[in-house]
Amino acid sequence: MDKRKVIIIGCGRVAAKHIKAIKKLDSRLTLSALVDVSDTAPKKLLESSKMSADQVKIFSDYKEAIDTIKPDIVAVTVPSGLHCQIAEYALNSGCNLLLEKPMTMSSGESRKIYELSKATGKKIAMGHIYRYFPLVDLLRKDIAAGRFGKVTHGTIYVRWGHGMDYYDSAAWRGTWRSDGGAMMNQTIHAIDLLVWLMGSKPVEAKAMLAQRVRKIEAEDLGMAILRMDDGSLASIEGTTATSDKDHCAMFTVLCENGTVSLGLKRGIPKLDIRDGNNKKLNMHYVMKQISTKGFSSLLNALNPHTGIYADFADAIDNDRQPLADALSGYSSVDTLMGIYKSAKEDRSISLPLTEDFASEDMNNYFEKSC
Repeated sequence: MDKRKVIIIGCGRVAAKHIKAIKKLDSRLTLSALVDVSDTAPKKLLESSKMSADQVKIFSDYKEAIDTIKPDIVAVTVPSGLHCQIAEYALNSGCNLLLEKPMTMSSGESRKIYELSKATGKKIAMGHIYRYFPLVDLLRKDIAAGRFGKVTHGTIYVRWGHGMDYYDSAAWRGTWRSDGGAMMNQTIHAIDLLVWLMGSKPVEAKAMLAQRVRKIEAEDLGMAILRMDDGSLASIEGTTATSDKDHCAMFTVLCENGTVSLGLKRGIPKLDIRDGNNKKLNMHYVMKQISTKGFSSLLNALNPHTGIYADFADAIDNDRQPLADALSGYSSVDTLMGIYKSAKEDRSISLPLTEDFASEDMNNYFEKSC
């Protein structure tokens, strides 16, 4: 089988993880081009990845790159506000698409890209990295099968601190137009995973946002409650106003006959799975992961993008949907926009949204709320 050609549009920090994953899967994928408006960023990225311009072509225009290379996969790692226009061109050009989160910065644009993927028959894989962590898929299947009884509620907190040096490193960071705040940028991964694990759909959102210590347009702290279509509830906390030396993201699904809790603390996986008798089931699931997917699958936590690319290549080869597909991208943005709309209007919001809502609709939110 010929290797599938990949181009990466955007040469920021996350692009290095994409290249590492592509190199790991070099029997199936080849990096054909990098695209960036900067002259130096692609060269620095290639140098840090121990690759040369002889191996990978460099473009400043994404349309020219797509038209010239005709890639199988276009990976988009540019600021979120640019996702829609690139995704639309790539899909209409016959390319499959790997989109970093969020899919777009509005519910209407996300629905548009989701519908376009169906119309063109091209697949979208979302960079919802938590779905690709070890054990997650096994746990989701067991929760759905009733292994832990009825789901009562779920909780997540994402305390992913960033100092002002992070926000000052690029003018678009922390803006409503291109990035959003802690809920949109740092927490959307976790919202996607919690909803996926709980196995039901959000039908109502109620939220509050705050600016505590980071001087940005958007929020550095957000909290929300989701009501799910099966009657369960989900609580969400997302912030960048904590120490950047103590990153932590934890997910818990509470059921009538057990609890599933997993996450990351300073880069170290945390796991606590218990049945209704409080018996710990961690080792059971670790051994099940090894027996069904191999020992090497445990290493996906080191670079989840390897799992994303492997699953995406397999999905294209076998004409199935990726683990984190176009619908997950649209749904997570719709839920997040419902959270923002709730904060703006100070009321509960029904989901899915019936009218478009964009992060830019939050412009001057904190000025008006003071």
